[in-house]
Amino acid sequence: MESSEIAAVASDTSDPRAGLRAVASLRLLADTLELQQVEAALRAGLKWQDIADALGVTRQAVHKKHAKRVDPTIPIPRRNT
Repeated sequence: MESSEIAAVASDTSDPRAGLRAVASLRLLADTLELQQVEAALRAGLKWQDIADALGVTRQAVHKKHAKRVDPTIPIPRRNT
């Protein structure tokens, strides 16, 4: 099933069980895509703060969610203290 079809099922309230499963699938897809974009941003030299700003969250939130999940071969810019 394509993501547009999953979104249609997720928004259809006639079958809540199917809708909830679709929402869970979309959440997994969104998380996967977010990690891919975070890795791309890090490869492009963006800092955690830049990524957080783009996602509309705090630097701490995005770092906590992704720091241990990103590809370890990606050179991660360090925060200047």
